[in-house]
Amino acid sequence: MRFLFVLLFPLVLGAQAPAEWSWAGSSASNELKFKVNLQEGWHVYSQYIQNDIGPVPTSFAFEELSGIQLLDSVTEPVPIKKYDENFEATLDFFEGEVVFTQKYSGVPKGPVSGTITYMLCNDRMCLPPVDLHFLISIQ
Repeated sequence: MRFLFVLLFPLVLGAQAPAEWSWAGSSASNELKFKVNLQEGWHVYSQYIQNDIGPVPTSFAFEELSGIQLLDSVTEPVPIKKYDENFEATLDFFEGEVVFTQKYSGVPKGPVSGTITYMLCNDRMCLPPVDLHFLISIQ
């Protein structure tokens, strides 16, 4: 059994994550942008799905906001609305590259930090929800 683990461990390490997140802040546009690139076949859910159906909606929690005030809520592009076999319901989700945007006012006096919570699924399975910490130095 130990031999099998040694053989498979490099394969796990070499596997690409189904989602790669990046973020940036711009003082020129007063925006924080959160971009996720999803591997083909994977999707992430909208912020605005019914949580009692099953999947975890994408959410953004801000912790440190030195000198700025958030305006409204995080916006997202128009989602794909499709029947999801995993949850046997029509749900809103995104595939490919997705950019979420948060507008703010004020002058940043330090970095912005917080957590993105999201859940990834493909046609056969879902991965457990992830809490991803971010730290943005606004330029």
